[in-house]
Amino acid sequence: MQLLMSPLTARTVRGVLGAIADAARSIVNPAALVADQAETAAVVEAADPAGVYEPDEIPAVATIEQAAREYDRAADQARRADRAKRASKKILDRLPAGVYGMYRVFRTPSSRQTPDLAEITRIFKAHNLGPVPMKACAPSLKVELVDVAPVATELAGVAV
Repeated sequence: MQLLMSPLTARTVRGVLGAIADAARSIVNPAALVADQAETAAVVEAADPAGVYEPDEIPAVATIEQAAREYDRAADQARRADRAKRASKKILDRLPAGVYGMYRVFRTPSSRQTPDLAEITRIFKAHNLGPVPMKACAPSLKVELVDVAPVATELAGVAV
C-alpha cells in the first residue's frame, strides 16, 4: 500500500497519464500539441550586462565560436559531474562519520554564511518595514549551437 502512495509512484502515474493525454491530443488535434510545446519552449533573454565589448572590440567570429564550443562542452561536463555528485552524496550524506574501505567519511563546519530569511522577515514584520527587499540574481550565460549561421551583414545591430 505504501508503494502505491510514494512520490515516485505519483510522478510515474502523472507521467504516464500525461503521455496518454499527449497521444490522444496528437490524434485529435496534432497542431495544438506542437503549439503547446512551442509555447513552453520560449526562451526569455535578459539584457546585456555592463562591460560587454564595444563594436570595435568584438573578437573574430572564429575566436567566439571556439570560446562558445569550449563553454558548451565544459558546461555539459559540469552538469554530468553535478548529477553524479548528487547521486553519490545521497548515499554518503546518510552515513555516520567513519572509515569505509579506502575512504574516510566525515563532516567539517562550513565557513559560509547565508541570511536567515525567516528571521529577517520576522524583524521586518515586527517593525512594520514592509516586505523584505530582494534583488534578482545575475542572468545566466547560455550557449547553443545554431543550425545554419546567417550571412554576417550585421553584428549585434552594428553594420559590418
